[in-house]
Amino acid sequence: MSGANPDQALRRLELTVVRRLDGLLQGRHQGLIPGPGTDHGDTRVYVPGEDDVRRMDWAVTARTTVPHVRDLIADRELETWAVADLSASMEFGTADMSKRDLAVSAVGAIGILAGRVGDRFGAYILHGDDVHRFPAKPGRPRLYALLHSLLSAPPAQGAVDLGEALEMMATAHRKRGLRVVVSDFLDSPDSWEPPLRRLAARHQVLAVEIIDPRELELPDVGFVTLSDPETGRSRGVHLSHALRERYAEAAAEQRLATRAALRRAGAAHLVLRTDRDWVFDIAEFVLRQRRASHLLRRAVNRKAGT
Repeated sequence: MSGANPDQALRRLELTVVRRLDGLLQGRHQGLIPGPGTDHGDTRVYVPGEDDVRRMDWAVTARTTVPHVRDLIADRELETWAVADLSASMEFGTADMSKRDLAVSAVGAIGILAGRVGDRFGAYILHGDDVHRFPAKPGRPRLYALLHSLLSAPPAQGAVDLGEALEMMATAHRKRGLRVVVSDFLDSPDSWEPPLRRLAARHQVLAVEIIDPRELELPDVGFVTLSDPETGRSRGVHLSHALRERYAEAAAEQRLATRAALRRAGAAHLVLRTDRDWVFDIAEFVLRQRRASHLLRRAVNRKAGT
């Protein structure tokens, strides 16, 4: 999308999401990550290991001497907030698109899906030294204004503080809902894992990790000049077999550390790559989440009935 007019890119993105993603998902009234809402519903027997103790109904538990929890009824007027990392490292791309284009596509797909179930959609955009806030509003015009701004923004320079943006969003928006973080997560988990864990303690959190294949392994092309987009430093390097092996090992360790940190924080993890069909990957992820949610509800209902 980088070389396209923002309006043309926006129309193409909408057609991609509406035609392909809706067709793959076959369902317009389920969210990106199926889960509980915010309104209290019926009380039922507590299932150890599966129910959240924070939903314990202590009044009924004391009256019956049997632990009970309150189910939650889905709230159709939720707010979905996204944090989109548009730092300099996201300008990189060696496959079908840049990481930034893929991040914008992911934000657009999530926004369109959120709108389909009635959620208001807002975003925090990390660009340069600034964090730009787009208020959560319903409707396509507001989403298109956000996406147009993302597509029209000039290339970023320097790094961003993902952890600070997560803290900002958590403090400003307390009502439970879906929180989406779109980033390459190249910074150390120490900087973003603690605020992400605090965010996931109250909200459903989806982490969308953006990857380019050249970040995982280097090609056998001999001597190259490598530049760090966030610091501007350049260095000539001979890509020997031993160097490429060490690089691949370090990249694999970094991805494993990211995956482990996201799991510890309690966030759902979606990986999108610039060399893969991102629409199919999103649809596969959503369907997998729905199947897991359905199986969990069936297991809970069976145990509650015994």
